[in-house]
Amino acid sequence: MAVQSTMPGVPIKDAPDGAFARLRVDAVLYPWAEAANLRTPPNRKAPPMTDRPYASPPCLAHEIDPAYFDPMATDAQQAADVARWRKAERARLLDARQETTAEQRNEMAGALAAHLDALIAERVGTLTGRVISVYWPIKAELNLRFWMNALHARGARVALPVVVEPGQPLIFRHWTPEARMERGHWKIPVPPATAEVLTPEVTLAPLVGWDGAGYRLGYGGGYFDRTLAALSPRPLVIGVGVQASRIATIFPQPHDIAMQAIVTEEGRQFPPEASS
Repeated sequence: MAVQSTMPGVPIKDAPDGAFARLRVDAVLYPWAEAANLRTPPNRKAPPMTDRPYASPPCLAHEIDPAYFDPMATDAQQAADVARWRKAERARLLDARQETTAEQRNEMAGALAAHLDALIAERVGTLTGRVISVYWPIKAELNLRFWMNALHARGARVALPVVVEPGQPLIFRHWTPEARMERGHWKIPVPPATAEVLTPEVTLAPLVGWDGAGYRLGYGGGYFDRTLAALSPRPLVIGVGVQASRIATIFPQPHDIAMQAIVTEEGRQFPPEASS
């Protein structure tokens, strides 16, 4: 029996009755998830099939077995499937990023910085006195330390995220070019404990992967999501990464918070230029 795709131009392969191999939520709401290889566990009952196309995605929940389908992905098995897929996708993207050369990353970082300048000027205006949280690069992330120096020289107050306690929201310590950095969580350099704690107005979130809906695939610790949920007022959150790390979806879960903008070396990717 053929499953109808709800996204034009994206076919769904036939699946036999009683042996539906894909998560129902993926087949109906996320037909492009076929490539993600998220499969119904063998101990899960396949949802009932119908002989007619499903309704549009916002209207179809009543047509699907509620014991199986949770549109907010809070079903424990579905959440576990997504977490397993994210782990594998994260590893793939990190391996690909490590394959880039330092020269390539430096070139991309220069282009990214120019696009960030344009976006921040548009959204925030003058930099004087503005608190902008950046990041200290790890695992072949684009190195924006030169841009941090430039922000400081232009009057911005630069902050870096710090893990004070595992599993808790980050804090942001004031950074200057003269700061005597110390080893923080995961041995990432951070400003010293004596540095002033700031509340960012603009926060950069480094991306392992990203999708066209503005969602970020990070390192899996959940620190940025917890931090953004706790920050008040909410800063302008800009996801930054490389164009090659775009994926079809991260399979957003209820705890995931979309970026307000995503910028790569090729410019602003989310929201699309034409929609702003």
